[in-house]
Amino acid sequence: MSSLLDDTLLHEVALTLFPNVGPQLTRQLMSYAGSARNALHLPSGKLLRIPGVGPATAGILTGKSRTEALNQAEAALRRAEKEGVQLLFYTSKAFPARLKLVPDAPALLYYQGTADLNYPKTLALVGTRQATDYGREQTERLIKGVAAHRPLIVSGLAYGIDIAAHRAALQEGLETVGVMATGLDVLYPAVHRKTAEKMLTQGGLLTEFPFGTPPDKYNFPSRNRIIAGLSDGTVVVEAAKKGGALITADLAQGYDRDVLAVPGPLGSAASEGCHELIKSNKAALYSEPRDIEQLLNWDLALHLHGRPKAPKTFDPLDFTVDEFGLLTVLQAAPNREEHLDALAWKAQLPVHLVAGILLSLEFGGVIKALPGKRFALV
Repeated sequence: MSSLLDDTLLHEVALTLFPNVGPQLTRQLMSYAGSARNALHLPSGKLLRIPGVGPATAGILTGKSRTEALNQAEAALRRAEKEGVQLLFYTSKAFPARLKLVPDAPALLYYQGTADLNYPKTLALVGTRQATDYGREQTERLIKGVAAHRPLIVSGLAYGIDIAAHRAALQEGLETVGVMATGLDVLYPAVHRKTAEKMLTQGGLLTEFPFGTPPDKYNFPSRNRIIAGLSDGTVVVEAAKKGGALITADLAQGYDRDVLAVPGPLGSAASEGCHELIKSNKAALYSEPRDIEQLLNWDLALHLHGRPKAPKTFDPLDFTVDEFGLLTVLQAAPNREEHLDALAWKAQLPVHLVAGILLSLEFGGVIKALPGKRFALV
């Protein structure tokens, strides 16, 4: 790789290809070494000083495996360039900011498509693979009901509710992203190829798994955390007592994201999981699009009643440096609102300090608190 950028990405991709070096250890190595290139050229003695790095890992990072990983990374970069695939390391500006906030987020994403992964509004729809006519109908009605917001629809490209959500989004002219449990070149299930090809021009396909990865059963729960982490909220349309949709709902709740569930006919096995989510207060009840608008604080007027008002301007002399920094982040955010954790990350300030500053700004009438630890400019 000749350019500095390519060389940087080469080492970043290589760092994700070592066995037993997961996303958290990747971040640890980056934090201590400053870059992937530095991390891959640290001597064993320095590697052993990094928390989480034992003799076995140090041996892998400095031995023959390092050359193999770099060769694999170069092959991946060449293939990605040829096939129009973006390789997004977690430090990239194009890496989805919502997902970056998730503690177990992947370190690298393979992405092919047209959609901006930092869409202003994103919504995940998940459900059983054994969808009923009722479930498919509710999926279509829900997406039609929120279409005025132009959200990015996220799902898992699986049988049942997932593929119904993708197809309904395409029908409504919405961009939709399918999160895969395989490499981008291994479409599963293959019968969804036609829909997937359409999504490449009206959304995209996304995975954390390298080219050639088969649909191993252990990959699907891992895939579900990306669906949950990419989205402002997750709607479970139909779910049995056990299944991947409930795993996604639990993950979304753990990430402090909103979860809704569509109730089904009494006695329907396909809706037992949804009813349990609602009864246990793990999900809000969905009965109409307004439920999503209220829970996610989507401002419909922004899209239906003309352009938004011109943003306020702030005089830096009226605020402290940290206050002005947070206000600048809010001004740049979609709808001029942002989650507490995202504000802290984007302003590069500790969460506890941000919380105190936001309270002061709220008392001053400059911002307002919203449900779900979100804040917006007044």
